[in-house]
Amino acid sequence: LNKNVPIFVCTMAYPTVPCPLHIFEPCYRLMIRRCMETGTKQFGMCISDPVKGFADYGCILEIRNVEFFADGRSVVDSIGKRRFKVVQHSQRDGYNTADIEYIEDQKVN
Repeated sequence: LNKNVPIFVCTMAYPTVPCPLHIFEPCYRLMIRRCMETGTKQFGMCISDPVKGFADYGCILEIRNVEFFADGRSVVDSIGKRRFKVVQHSQRDGYNTADIEYIEDQKVN
């Protein structure tokens, strides 16, 4: 997963840290549904950037569980997996996407 990765523009996320989300905007409803249907169960999280739309660095979140409500909203239980750098910003059907490359952390002895 490194081409056309869905990007949720919201807050800062970190590897191993849970990130519960309340999804109500139509574009993000579609994004979460696609993440579940395709089986990737992953998307990127970046903070907003006034010039580019979203930051050049972010964190991949893995969806652990989704609770869908009758009105279309959902509560997503996700957790941070890996940090990434954005190579190219883009959009798809109203939400942001990006081509990314993963950042490998140096192990501490």
